[in-house]
Amino acid sequence: MTLILTLLGKGGTGCTTLAIAAAKAYAEQGKAVLLLSQDSSPALGLMLGCELGVEPQQLSSNLWVQSLKTTHLLEKSWEQLKEMEQQYLRSPFFRSVYGQELGVLPGMDRALALNYLRELSQSQTYDVILYDGLASQDTLRMLAMPDILGWYTRRFRQVFGDSDLGKTLLPFVQPVASAVLAVNWSDETLSEPTQKANNLLEQGRDAVADPSQVLAYLVTTAEPIAQATAHYLWGAAQQVGLTVGGVLVNQGHDAAALGDRFAPLPLSVIPAVSGEGLVNHWSTLQQALPEFCADPSVPRSLTVDEALNQIKLFLPGFDKKQVKLTQYGPEITIEAGDQRRNIFLPPSLAGQAVTGAKFADSHLILSFA
Repeated sequence: MTLILTLLGKGGTGCTTLAIAAAKAYAEQGKAVLLLSQDSSPALGLMLGCELGVEPQQLSSNLWVQSLKTTHLLEKSWEQLKEMEQQYLRSPFFRSVYGQELGVLPGMDRALALNYLRELSQSQTYDVILYDGLASQDTLRMLAMPDILGWYTRRFRQVFGDSDLGKTLLPFVQPVASAVLAVNWSDETLSEPTQKANNLLEQGRDAVADPSQVLAYLVTTAEPIAQATAHYLWGAAQQVGLTVGGVLVNQGHDAAALGDRFAPLPLSVIPAVSGEGLVNHWSTLQQALPEFCADPSVPRSLTVDEALNQIKLFLPGFDKKQVKLTQYGPEITIEAGDQRRNIFLPPSLAGQAVTGAKFADSHLILSFA
């Protein structure tokens, strides 16, 4: 199984440097490692002493490196879309549009990067993928996509089906679809690709929530702003369902000075290394890195206690004034900071209203009738 590891922290705290060190450490353990960067600038190449390409290139034994280029990923995905169109439509209309013509719309980079990570993970080519995103918030929004898209698909499909417009149009769907599709129309014909898409979204959501598949570590320094940002990102990661395994205290800062701010996350102190002598000090950084894993003492982002009719959400970095709760039908929406999380209630709690909500010990505790 491939592990996707990412580091979250304020810009300038050393996330990219430590990602390189972690990739080198894994490679020296004999694991096949891909260091994957979303940054198309020459920064990573200069740090590694090589020129990066749009395809994985081997840097050393067991270690490959790649710079994601959104336009390249867009061209590949567009060709796949045209192949599907050719298969399902009687008169394909995308065939006269070429991927090299397409511009990159906002949000495309995250969606294409996530799909590429999915393909890499399924291929089992690498044991570990170190993903170095443009910014930590972008990384979290990318990892939240399967859950968010799943909600949109589920919610709007139901809304459209229940609407007068949906009920009016449904009788016309079969003849129109039969005329447009290159295959005979049936409920199975349309439901099969829809179900496949839903399955992919569910698999993506489950993968993000599984620390053996996707894991994050926080990076901070002595700077108060860096510490506050890392603490906020910890809570934002919980909203995505992403497991945070620990904190890397970079540049030799005394971990004891952080107090209980990140408890119970394990802290690892990384010594300060000058930029000019970095090439000669990779081994120093590697030795200071922890064994990246999920600490069982860290609370899970979501816990359902059906016996007590309660749901507990772990939201470090937030207080009750920053958390908003809404309930519509069988789902609960939790808003914390700039993230929203939709929780589909289990059968035992579905249809029940929230009767109590309290914030204690960084947990939002919801009680049901």
